[in-house]
Amino acid sequence: MASLPLKRNYRCVPSLQQFYTGGPFVVSSDGSFIVCVCGESIKIVDSSSASIRSTIDDGDSEAVTALALSPDGKLLFSAGHSRQIRVWDLSTLKTVRSWKGHDGPVMGMACHPSGGVLATAGADRKVLVWDVDGGYCTHYFKGHEGVVSSIMFHPDPSKPLLFSGSDDTNVQVWDILSKKCISTLKGHHSTVTSLAVSEDGGTLLSAGRDKVVLLWDLHDYSCKKTITTYEILEAMCVIHSGTRFASCLGLNNQHEGKKSGSLEMYFVTVGERGVVRIWSSERAVCVFEQNSSDVTLSSDENESRRGFTATVMLPLDQGLLCVTADQQFLVYSPVEKSMGMELILSKRLIGGNEEIIDMKFLGDEEQLLAVATNIEQVRVYDLASMSCSYVLAGHTEIVICLDTCVSSSGRTLIATGSRDKSVRLWESEGRCCLGVGIGHMGAVGAVAFSKKKKDFFVSGSSDRTIKVWSLDGLSDYVGQPFNLKAKAAVAAHDKDINSLAVAPNDSLVCSGSQDHTACVWKLPDLVSVVVFKGHKRGIWSVEFSPVDQCVITASGDKTIKIWAISDGSCLKTFEGHTSSVLRASFLTRGTQFVSCGGDGLVKLWTIKTNECIATYDQHEEKVWALTVGKKTEMLATGGSDAVINLWYDSTASDKEEAFLREEEGVLKGQELENAVLDADYSKAIQIAFELRRPHKLFELFAELCRQREAEKHVRKALHALGHEDLRQLLDYVKEWNTKPKLCHVAQFVLFTIFNILSPTEIIEMKGIGELLEGLIPYSQRHFSRIDRLVRSTFLLDYTLTGMSVIEPETDDVKNSKDNNHLDENLLAADVGEEEKQNDSQMLNSKSAIRKRKSDKHRDASRTKKVKGVAYTAVF
Repeated sequence: MASLPLKRNYRCVPSLQQFYTGGPFVVSSDGSFIVCVCGESIKIVDSSSASIRSTIDDGDSEAVTALALSPDGKLLFSAGHSRQIRVWDLSTLKTVRSWKGHDGPVMGMACHPSGGVLATAGADRKVLVWDVDGGYCTHYFKGHEGVVSSIMFHPDPSKPLLFSGSDDTNVQVWDILSKKCISTLKGHHSTVTSLAVSEDGGTLLSAGRDKVVLLWDLHDYSCKKTITTYEILEAMCVIHSGTRFASCLGLNNQHEGKKSGSLEMYFVTVGERGVVRIWSSERAVCVFEQNSSDVTLSSDENESRRGFTATVMLPLDQGLLCVTADQQFLVYSPVEKSMGMELILSKRLIGGNEEIIDMKFLGDEEQLLAVATNIEQVRVYDLASMSCSYVLAGHTEIVICLDTCVSSSGRTLIATGSRDKSVRLWESEGRCCLGVGIGHMGAVGAVAFSKKKKDFFVSGSSDRTIKVWSLDGLSDYVGQPFNLKAKAAVAAHDKDINSLAVAPNDSLVCSGSQDHTACVWKLPDLVSVVVFKGHKRGIWSVEFSPVDQCVITASGDKTIKIWAISDGSCLKTFEGHTSSVLRASFLTRGTQFVSCGGDGLVKLWTIKTNECIATYDQHEEKVWALTVGKKTEMLATGGSDAVINLWYDSTASDKEEAFLREEEGVLKGQELENAVLDADYSKAIQIAFELRRPHKLFELFAELCRQREAEKHVRKALHALGHEDLRQLLDYVKEWNTKPKLCHVAQFVLFTIFNILSPTEIIEMKGIGELLEGLIPYSQRHFSRIDRLVRSTFLLDYTLTGMSVIEPETDDVKNSKDNNHLDENLLAADVGEEEKQNDSQMLNSKSAIRKRKSDKHRDASRTKKVKGVAYTAVF
């Protein structure tokens, strides 16, 4: 079989990053993106793929507690514990203006439908209204006796009403025109958590943690109805006519047959139970309730991590968005059934994973990724949209390890091990648990499927044992999980077992342990074959070569070793990681391997040459998980930073791009030479910039400087360049300016650039401070040197003038130059006369020089005589 070409490079695509840590969020007017709070920053996330479009860091170390968008989606408003209210331009991601007004954290925001006014609710019990353009307070409302938790404008711009709900159980209605509270709505017995206005604008709905929804008449501000929900409510929203929800509920037909005053209104509520319920306002009954919750409930006792925290009806009839307490965004779409309406979970976006512990590709097409994320469930992601397709729940403690395979019958299976001391077998298509294996006395830290027959899997535990589980009863599955049977077990190590691997022919299994050893066992009886000793720390990963009789191990001693199964000898040792190596997997039919470690690095190695040919630094913390696709050899990595990265083999594409770049470079080079021959320097300079040839650029500018009207030519060439090119040119000038032989051209180009650009443009140029720091010292040195040279020329001029080699111009010569109006005959006569005078002057000057030389000779001899007399007198 022909050998596969070696891989030279992988290209990383950050597929899943943390974008929501709980708290406020807001959806754009077209539903294309969601603005979320992530720690101390703000993330703008694509709602279709969960990819982060951009990140806004306001510079505060305080958490953001309130967000709002302008109706046109161009401005974002944010505020937090720092009390600073900021207005962001989403096109530039820069702060337009900011101000402070509250005496405590801002807990809520609402933008007026006109977009010109912003209302804020604070923990200081105040409600303030601001002019967005001016940043000044226009209304100051005070009346609540508790933290103002919710706020909203009336959706009809013609009605100047503002509603606020508080911890004091009251709802206040404020008139924007009169700047007064026109009504205080009392009826709740707990915090008011959500407000909504009916479609006709005549009814206000308020929901609270007292498990009721109150309907208020906005004409006389009386309570029309109280609806008991028997659930602590966190959010609600009104269903408008003309939507799919209204169609499934029959609201559109009622809207046609009734007057607006007697319309039946439907609204959605969510809360601690984690189910979506739809209520009728007229009948005060629940007309729809989900049969089961899609919220993945934790086994801990922290109630704050259960249920829904918010809901909003997406624009353009895209569905209902519900947010869970564990930072998941669930999008529901209504489907009309014969028995009534049904909600289909169309999308699940995970705002933030826990630490990524293990992951594996699913199926033959490898379009799904099963991930263990330090929680009790396994999340399965669709790689195309990076949304969570489904969740496998059943373990009572966190899932530590998993493995996948496609059985001989074509079923995609997942095996998981957990801290609850059990193993579970799952079916991907049915999204259900097929079997449970109980028998380990400690946390299950490793599982591995059979590679050939796919009729068993093995598990390793902190109880130091290995068990082989049979899949014989898989065909008899009738709906209830069956008990998996252990065919064999062995006490394998002296410490925890971290990793297991089954040989390609199913004859051997290898185990790696914290006791610094790796052992190979014969299947199915688990008889010891060989022990690999040599690592100085625990072994985190083991894997059989797909072609050779050898095993690769990764250890906490920062090394990777390849061992011979025949005699247990170490064949090769690879060093390069600066921390524990946590995973290592073979590539390219066993000729290469990839590794990851506690240093956050992913490395690509070639075994024959012992060479690390590529190192990638795309993780900020430990990389615990690494999986290799069997079909495409695509990589997926995940770690403590909760980031999942996908890696694609870019060797062929990189080679093709390099060839195309080289070909384009040759063509551009020829075009450059043609431009130089044609004396088209502007074009030549642009091409030299594209090719990034600073030496050629210098030659072109030097040639321009030697021409007449050099400044004009250089100006013309520079005007054709953009600001980025000028910035790059300043970089080149900085380098040229350091060399005395090149500085004259550098100074001329620099002078022209500063004449072309305004001071404002220069200051706004990226990195201009660093450039000036490199230009100023050398420029000062060059000018000092030139100044000294100029002063030296003054002495030379004086000396030559004193020697009558240079004569200053006389008035007669100046006048003769200015008399250009004389005719040619007079001018010729004058020139002849001047030539005669010059000849006589030259003869006189020569005789004068001879006379000075003879005088100097006499003076010198006289001086010698005087010196002789002096010395004689002394001695």
